[in-house]
Amino acid sequence: MKLNSRAMFLCLSVLTLALTVINIFFGAVDLPASEVVEAFAGGENDSIVRYIVMENRIPQTFTSMLGGAALAVCGLMLQTAFRNPLAGPSILGISSGASLGVALVMLAMGGSVAVAGSLIAGYSAIIAGAVAGAMIITGILTAISLRVHNNLLLLIVGIMTGYLTSSVVTLLSSLSSAESLQNYVMWGTGSFANVSLRQLPWFAGLVMCGLLAAILMAKPLNILLLGDSYARNLGVRVERVKTGLLVVTGLLTAVTTAFCGPVSFIGLAMPHVARLLFRTDNHWILIPASMITGAILAMTCNVLSVMPLNRVIPINALTPIAGVPVILYVVLSRQR
Repeated sequence: MKLNSRAMFLCLSVLTLALTVINIFFGAVDLPASEVVEAFAGGENDSIVRYIVMENRIPQTFTSMLGGAALAVCGLMLQTAFRNPLAGPSILGISSGASLGVALVMLAMGGSVAVAGSLIAGYSAIIAGAVAGAMIITGILTAISLRVHNNLLLLIVGIMTGYLTSSVVTLLSSLSSAESLQNYVMWGTGSFANVSLRQLPWFAGLVMCGLLAAILMAKPLNILLLGDSYARNLGVRVERVKTGLLVVTGLLTAVTTAFCGPVSFIGLAMPHVARLLFRTDNHWILIPASMITGAILAMTCNVLSVMPLNRVIPINALTPIAGVPVILYVVLSRQR
């Protein structure tokens, strides 16, 4: 039986709530449910249990939820703007720009950055490098989009930019120390466990601002589906809309990549899952649907990565398992 949009949103919301509970109650350390509830309620239980629940599982749960939602929305907006089902933050080189910024910090600068006479080191330097790298690539794409009014050409520029940044990262890797290279490789595998409870409000605030901006762009995105010429006839400033779109996707990708690493396939695959579930091109429906489906995939991969197996599985080892079949289905369906 076919579900309408309201019923589908309800089912997905229930699934999201269930995954939130699962992520809090299950993890790399096997804890009794009663102790988790007591720690969550502020009871006087073991300080180690309280630390695991409050400082690890809760931030990790909400980081995966928000990070997955952000990446999925980025993919949806880029696919609409470029009219290409394979467009996404990683394809356009935005994620590669963030990776280059982190590589410069970790491999070339020894893990510290001097800004305005003050030294930023450690995890803060990594975040600053990732945000700077992603926003620089976004700025380049925005400047080119103002001069080039060809979506395919702009997509090719993004892909070439990604290849260029990847080559620079490879060069830095070959010249760095073994310890720095190992730290960079671990960051590159992706993880939702890097955000602490103290950092969570900053991460959540930035992502929520980006998601709100994406929702406000639903109407012009719907008009862009009709074609640039038709959109201009309706009074839409297409170049301004695409510039704003690139800024929003750049911000969301930069923040998510900075805190979580370059997580793959969520931004590429989940917009297609939203379209398949809701059978619509209306962005007033697709944007929240992409948020929910992206959050569901990210939280599912997160709980699978930290289940008690005496080791933690990288996120990027799990996301392709769900993402690749979706992309293959979309490509083959269009071919047919």
